[in-house]
Amino acid sequence: MTWLIPINIAEDGQATFDHFLTDLQRQLQDPNTHRAELVRELLAQTMYGRTYAELLGHLPVVALNLDPRNITFEAEYYMATDQTRFAQVKPLLWLWKNLDLTPLGQNPAFGIALRRVLAGFIFKKVGKNFKCWQNVEFSVGYNMEVGDEVVIHRHVLLDDIGGIELHDGASVSDYVNIYSHTHSVIDGPDVTLKKTVIGRGARITYHSTILAGSVVSDDAMLATHALLRGDIAPHGIAMGLPARTTRYKSRDDGASGPYGVDSRHWTHGPERKANPQFPDPTPTQTRLPSADE
Repeated sequence: MTWLIPINIAEDGQATFDHFLTDLQRQLQDPNTHRAELVRELLAQTMYGRTYAELLGHLPVVALNLDPRNITFEAEYYMATDQTRFAQVKPLLWLWKNLDLTPLGQNPAFGIALRRVLAGFIFKKVGKNFKCWQNVEFSVGYNMEVGDEVVIHRHVLLDDIGGIELHDGASVSDYVNIYSHTHSVIDGPDVTLKKTVIGRGARITYHSTILAGSVVSDDAMLATHALLRGDIAPHGIAMGLPARTTRYKSRDDGASGPYGVDSRHWTHGPERKANPQFPDPTPTQTRLPSADE
């Protein structure tokens, strides 16, 4: 049961917001839309109150930095990034990131709905009623798999280069870091990609960190400031640095399975090397320690 209450804004304001978002979705669905040009125009108008052409004539350096073709993301320097896929989502990530710094992004009545629209064109999968607050960072975006009713709070880092799954009802609190790549302690350029999975109804609480390849089972919880470098069983509560499961939620409502994500029986996906200079691990290899562990 949610503890939040519904809030409505003025009808004319809501109608204007709905019209903007419907038009944005229409343009993004149109294969003829040039995403970079759409984004630079939206940013010029929403951030500076001018058309892109007007801004380019008066403040060219400012205008050029609104165009996604003139900026770079950290992910573009990664060997593991699929440059073709990233090129498709890059303009939308740039729009998302910049609008978060404006009144549009800071207003939940508009910003959450805007991010929901953008997520549908960025993520690998996004379910219904996705709720994302401001200032959330992604590595590439296209490796995010998000279920229904997922909530992500402010200032979260989602390093999805190796893949992140957030199952139905998962909640990620403020200032959480979730990783899906790791560096060898022996050789920094030896990077391994490992999908990280957060189960149904799991809660990842304030300022905690999850390292690559971890599995948080259904209804589990990671405590504040904890560092997880392994798995949490269903209903488990893990805390500490490194995190250990110290107790289990008492569930008398029949919440005993079947589970969508159960780390005790979960088949971890294959680990992949991000740098072709290093061979992919085989099942018989002894795993080298990670610098992140």
